[in-house]
Amino acid sequence: MFTIHNIDDDNILKVEEPDPSVNYTYADYLKWQFEERLELFRGKIFKLSAPNTKHQVVSRNILVSLAIFLKQKPCKVFAAPFDVRLPVKNKKKDDEVTTVVQPDISVIFDESKLDSRGCCGAPDLVVEILSPGNSKKEIRLKHELYEEAGVKEYWIVYPEEESIAVFLLNESNKYNGALIYASDENILSKSIPGFSINLTEIFTN
Repeated sequence: MFTIHNIDDDNILKVEEPDPSVNYTYADYLKWQFEERLELFRGKIFKLSAPNTKHQVVSRNILVSLAIFLKQKPCKVFAAPFDVRLPVKNKKKDDEVTTVVQPDISVIFDESKLDSRGCCGAPDLVVEILSPGNSKKEIRLKHELYEEAGVKEYWIVYPEEESIAVFLLNESNKYNGALIYASDENILSKSIPGFSINLTEIFTN
């Protein structure tokens, strides 16, 4: 159980996860002050696992490499916490959006998707770094959500195994089977032309 404070009336809602009787929207999300970091998956609340040290090292290494590569390019890279709203069928109003995620790293080429609250629409590249607290349900749901939203390239990073699964959106708007990278292999991004990174660089403290 976790607690949400409603800013408007100072009521405190204790929400059991998952609660199949309640569907929340981004409009609800904006009214809350969280004691814990949360995401919305199709209107349902999911807690974010607290990142451990290795998670933070991996995030830093990927973020720095991307930031250096993209410095003079017309796109943006962001690290969590950074809200990404994923509208369905172009329903972008606050009370229509039911999915809000906080990817560990997001790269966005179309700057019209950016506003003062984050990103509204699919990033071109999303990187999610797993923590021990990530559930199989959460991993599966995010894969479905990113595919549905049209995220072109999706990385799932496994810090303990020091491997990365890369999913690429095909012409049918479905993810191909995962490309698995391990050891000292190089990942050559398809969504960011010219960008590559070696796994040794990612997993080195």
